[in-house]
Amino acid sequence: MPFNGLKAVVVDDSELSLAIIEDMARNVGLDTSLFLDPLEALEHIKNNPVDMVFVDYVMPGMNGVELIREIRAVHSDIPIIMITVISDDPALRIEALESGATDFLTKPFDIPEFRARTVNLATLRHFQMQEKERGDDLENEVRKATGEIVQREHETLDVLSKAAQFRDYDIGNHAMRLSCYSHILSQGMGLDQKTQDLVLHAAPLNDIGKIGISDSILLKPGKLTSVEFEMVKHHTTMGYEILKDRSSHYLEAASIIAVSHHEKYDGTGYPFGLAGEDIPVFGRIVAVADVFEVLTSRRPYKEAFPFDDAVRILEEGSGNHFDPKVISVFMRNIGKIREAYIRFTDAAL
Repeated sequence: MPFNGLKAVVVDDSELSLAIIEDMARNVGLDTSLFLDPLEALEHIKNNPVDMVFVDYVMPGMNGVELIREIRAVHSDIPIIMITVISDDPALRIEALESGATDFLTKPFDIPEFRARTVNLATLRHFQMQEKERGDDLENEVRKATGEIVQREHETLDVLSKAAQFRDYDIGNHAMRLSCYSHILSQGMGLDQKTQDLVLHAAPLNDIGKIGISDSILLKPGKLTSVEFEMVKHHTTMGYEILKDRSSHYLEAASIIAVSHHEKYDGTGYPFGLAGEDIPVFGRIVAVADVFEVLTSRRPYKEAFPFDDAVRILEEGSGNHFDPKVISVFMRNIGKIREAYIRFTDAAL
C-alpha cells in the first residue's frame, strides 16, 4: 500500500539516528521532518499536519515520555513510536504506553522490523484518514439534508402565517414587520441564537386562531360589541389548539405565542389573566411587537398611527400592558425598529 503524502516527524538528539530513520521512513513512502530539539518538534507538531511521530527517549530539555504527553494533548489518534535501547528498563515501556505511545522500536535498528512496524502503523493511519473523510462527507450530507428540511419548514411557516393574515386584513408586509420587531426584541433581551431564530419564524403565527373567527367580526369596520369581542378572544386558545403538540420546535414556540401574546403584564389580559413573568417570554416579546405593528398599520376599523405616536403609546403601557424590560429593550433599539418599519412599510409615515 503506498503511503505517499503521509507526514512523519522524527525527534532524536542524534543526527546519525535521524539520518537512519529518515532513510528507512522514505523507503516506505513517508515524508519526514527531522528535529534534534524536542521543543522545536512540538511547536511544529502543534502547527502542522502530522500523521506519525518517531520519538527518542533520552533527549535534552524534554524526554520522550514527556514529549508524548504533550503530543497527545494535540493529537489523540496519530501513531507515536517510542525509540528505546535494548538495555532500557521495561518499566519505561509501561510509562510510555500509559503516556500514549503506540509502539516501540529499539536501537540498534533492525531494518525488517522497522519496516514491518512502520508499515503497520502507516496502514492504520491511512485507514483512519479514510474513515475521517467518509465521516466528513456524511456530516456534510447530513448538514445539507438538515438545511433543506429547515428551509422547507420555514416555507411552511410562511404559508401558514399568510393564510391566517388573509382572513384578517390586507397582509402587506405585516409578517415581515412583526418578525423583525420580535427578532430585534429577542436579541435585546439576550436570548440565545436558537431562541431568537424560533421567535423570528414563529411570531407571525400569533393570530392563526383567527381562521376560526367569522369574517363579519374580523372585518367589521366599526367597534365590536362585547359579545363579538369575547368571540375574538377565543382566537388565542384556538391558535394554541391548532399548533400545540407538534414535533416542530417552531410550531411549539408559535403555540406559546398564540396563547400568550394578549396577556398583559398587570394581569388584565386574556385568555388566562397571567401577570408579570408568569407570562412566557415569547408572549411578552410578541405582545409589544404586535401592538406596535397594529398601531402603525391600517385596519378595517382604523387608520395607521404615526411612528412616534405609536412609540409613545407603548411607553405609556409599560408596567401595565407591557413588560417594562421589553419596553426598555424596544426603546434602546428604536433605531433598528424604525429601520425595519421603513423597510417593510409601503408608505412610511
